[in-house]
Amino acid sequence: MSSIEITPENTRIGWIGLGVMGASMCGHLVDAGYRTTVYTRSRPKADPVLARGATWSDSPRVLAENSDIVFSIVGFPRDVRQVLLGADGALGGLAAGGVVVDMTTSEPTLAIEIDQAARAKGVHAVDAPVSGGDIGAREARLSIMVGGDAEVIDALRPCFAAMGKTIVHQGPAGAGQHTKMVNQILIASSMVGLCEALLYGHRAGLALPTVLESISSGAAASWALSNLGPRIIDRDFAPGFFVEHFVKDLGIALAEAARLNLALPGLSLARQLYIALEGQGHGRDGTQALQLALASLSGVDWSR
Repeated sequence: MSSIEITPENTRIGWIGLGVMGASMCGHLVDAGYRTTVYTRSRPKADPVLARGATWSDSPRVLAENSDIVFSIVGFPRDVRQVLLGADGALGGLAAGGVVVDMTTSEPTLAIEIDQAARAKGVHAVDAPVSGGDIGAREARLSIMVGGDAEVIDALRPCFAAMGKTIVHQGPAGAGQHTKMVNQILIASSMVGLCEALLYGHRAGLALPTVLESISSGAAASWALSNLGPRIIDRDFAPGFFVEHFVKDLGIALAEAARLNLALPGLSLARQLYIALEGQGHGRDGTQALQLALASLSGVDWSR
């Protein structure tokens, strides 16, 4: 694989999944000049990239038959299994020497299963989940955590560079997904802290934008504080990352923690709070909507 130069002139890209992040990520490859074929469950979501030059495919398998590299970023592990390993999945359509790159946040064990199935076909598999949300996807500055063979990943770097700024090979198959679990565990507890801090500031009668001005450059500084803090203050709960997908991620992290014989009480608490938020009808809101669930515990109406 390392002897193959991946360029827009000689590489056909297949892209599965055009959601909040996938649409922007795919769009960067289209704009870079790669011949790109796309598939997503809701065809209207493909209209923007089709208008920019991508081609539609009616199934993941047919898409893969016309691609050298297939990228996927879908919702849940069951979706990954369907679009890659299913009867009409992409792995069935890729020719020997092709590459499948799953960028969904999914189960490490599934990434290993995909790698094993790919090897049996003479195909390469890479797990490459991302962090950075809708803003990072839109601005092509995602952090991409990659698991798989080093020489395959080196060959893929031109594609990754079109989507992200931090591209790190973490180890063999599944290592990218494990690293994303580390990322999500960190975010889970920090989101609880962020929402509780803003709730405290609100109840104390402080001007929250002024509070952010003070704390955003101090020891409390974080990506969530700078990017999601203003959204919470503005009551903007539009999704950069869906609550329902975060609940899924935290469930995977807890399952892996149990397998590793780890007790992670902070993660358990954060997941319970997010499950409560989802139960209140906010599954399709952004993760910053956790503020609504925490505010309700104290009788604060954060909707106004």
